[in-house]
Amino acid sequence: MTADLPASVAATFAATAARLPERVFLVVLDETARAYGIEPGSICYADAAAVVARLAAAYRAAGYGTGHRIGLMLENRPAFFLHWLALNGLGAGVVPLNPDLRPAELDYLVHHSGIVLGVAAAPHAEALRAVAGAMPVILDEDAPPPVAVRAADRAPIREDECALLYTSGTTGRPKGCILSNDYFLRAGAWYAAIGGMCTLRDGDRLITPLPLTHMNAMAYSAMAMIMSGGALVQLDRFHPRGWWDAVRTSGATIVHYLGVMPSMLLGLAADPRDRDHAVRFGFGAGVDRRHHAAFEARFGFPLLEAWAMTETGAGAVVIANHEPRHVGTACFGRPEPAVEIRIEPSDGELLVRAAGADPRAGFFTAYLNDPDATAEAWDGGWFHTGDIVRAAPDGSLCFVDRKKSLVRRSGENISAVEVESALRRHPDVAEVAVAAAPDDLRGEEVLACIVARAPPADPAASAAAIVRMALQDLSYFKVPGWVAFVDALPLTASQKIARGEMKLLARRLLDAGACIDTRGLKRR
Repeated sequence: MTADLPASVAATFAATAARLPERVFLVVLDETARAYGIEPGSICYADAAAVVARLAAAYRAAGYGTGHRIGLMLENRPAFFLHWLALNGLGAGVVPLNPDLRPAELDYLVHHSGIVLGVAAAPHAEALRAVAGAMPVILDEDAPPPVAVRAADRAPIREDECALLYTSGTTGRPKGCILSNDYFLRAGAWYAAIGGMCTLRDGDRLITPLPLTHMNAMAYSAMAMIMSGGALVQLDRFHPRGWWDAVRTSGATIVHYLGVMPSMLLGLAADPRDRDHAVRFGFGAGVDRRHHAAFEARFGFPLLEAWAMTETGAGAVVIANHEPRHVGTACFGRPEPAVEIRIEPSDGELLVRAAGADPRAGFFTAYLNDPDATAEAWDGGWFHTGDIVRAAPDGSLCFVDRKKSLVRRSGENISAVEVESALRRHPDVAEVAVAAAPDDLRGEEVLACIVARAPPADPAASAAAIVRMALQDLSYFKVPGWVAFVDALPLTASQKIARGEMKLLARRLLDAGACIDTRGLKRR
């Protein structure tokens, strides 16, 4: 698929910049500019390439290159793309760092990843320096200091690491997914070629509020526009009330979404301009099945549901880009011939691999420093997704549930084990189990069932105190939005938490009004 492409993301960008120098590459709208304290406007490919070349020269002179990882705490700013491309052209990998991480979370990522330099936007530099130890941290406009061990000066190859993205697992600590240049190139090539209702056109403008710490924004939307010479309208975040103005002002023809977005947009008052836009399709996942048809009818374009994971990349991605799309059934389409699937008869888990000689083509390279987890994920020669699906008679796949102990809130995968570990640190918590509670806006919310050491005199105050303590260690989106004090937790015969029963218990407690609402504490 990528044999005729350059060997790296940076080389692909350079080829597009040489071919279409005056085309717009990045668009910064007013609301995003205000959020970041930068100038609004657009950056063409030629101007971006000039900045990339200047940054690359500075990094090269300081000795950075193949074998180095650099942390980027730059949010969704244009600087992220420019530093990423500059470093990629030298063979260095980048580690996107979420500024919403708490100090303990950030400390883990910094040291587990082995980054040798941190590049931060001014508002986040001190937070990064606080956990960096001897590692230097610079602002995005600063010259990089000399690296301790200089890299060999060679051109990057397809197998080189391009990025290290962290994804929540079932064992508590996030896993670092090593993603190669080939991974990113295949993602862009897949998007450019998939066709159907997802066909790209010359001059497309893609708007996305999704974070560059996730593969959707970093691999799919960015690579699709770089490969096709389109413009990327990267927002700082999703602003529901300003969304349609941003879409119209930017001239966006494609939108990327998560399930929370259609729900919130449908909640806005009807407007005569609801269809006054140039959008042809939305690309995303997780739209509430109750809202899918209503959104398309009101706003006049299809939401094309897709399935992929950080680990699977373009090696196994499925999208409902052809009719029938079975709107309202959580259908995410039929696999293309390049993807092989198997549905486990025992529990419905989806197993995937790439068709052809290399079943791992397009997938992540490995989990960093965790060969056992990598081997377990690929047990039997298939990648085990942890997602439970069902197949329709026409071969379409529909999402049913997650086998893993994860809560998916507004596109964030949250490890139940990680949250439980943080909650157990509170002296009033004897035992705890976390499960997903349904949420009309965010898809799911974190619900914690807590066995207290003594019956709380004021359950609401106790719940708030436990959540506030957890906020010292966990990002705001990970802490419980609902807390229920229970006498006992459902356990298996081996005294482990019965995860399947926990899901049912969480729903029953919420329906019965037996939960304390702590969502008001979940603030950035």
